Amino acid sequence: MEDIKELVKKYVTSEYLDEGEEITFDTPLISSGYVDSFSMVSLLVFLENKFKIKIPPSKATPEAFDSVNKIVELVNQYVTK
Repeated sequence: MEDIKELVKKYVTSEYLDEGEEITFDTPLISSGYVDSFSMVSLLVFLENKFKIKIPPSKATPEAFDSVNKIVELVNQYVTK
């Protein structure tokens, strides 16, 4: 299976960045304006569907979605290993 970190980065890049824009795993996504509240909801739905998990609303915070690394940390809390 594709690495979660690479998968999340690829999704964010294809869905929310302009062509030619690049991010790292630590790039601030929300505080830099790449991901807004609407995009965060669609990203949450993508993660839940892709990994067959349910992330509680209390955990789906802007802070938890502010970088690829933070998103991966969140997903890893709910993915069955």
